[in-house]
Amino acid sequence: MGKNKGSRRYRAVDADDRAWRRARRPKLCLLAQRPQLQAFVSDRLAEDWSPDQIAGYLAKHHPAGSAMRVSHETIYKSLFIQSRGVLAKDLQKHLRSKRPIRRCVHNTVTGQWRSQIREAVSIRERPAEVEDRAIPGHWE
Repeated sequence: MGKNKGSRRYRAVDADDRAWRRARRPKLCLLAQRPQLQAFVSDRLAEDWSPDQIAGYLAKHHPAGSAMRVSHETIYKSLFIQSRGVLAKDLQKHLRSKRPIRRCVHNTVTGQWRSQIREAVSIRERPAEVEDRAIPGHWE
């Protein structure tokens, strides 16, 4: 709280504003910050390694605090979000999935029907004899 103290006392709104100004935004991608790591990842992708294999290799062969560590998700994002300008787009052809765009399971056409009953009859379209509820089973 001492770091975010104003001229007289602590104010949460002012402290939040100062914290946001101090943080570097937007932050550079990890591969953009470390050229040696970027070169290693590019070389391995060209050798048809998967992003998971690259991240696993780096985690196994470099200690936890090392600058040579990156997650598979960062590699995928650097490949598919070209505005980062880190990895060349032609490295996408070395991925095992040849899709031009990466999509999650929830963003597919088949995923849209997971929570719905197919060919279900709407309650508004039920027969008239159900309305009087005379037969057991017609109750809702």
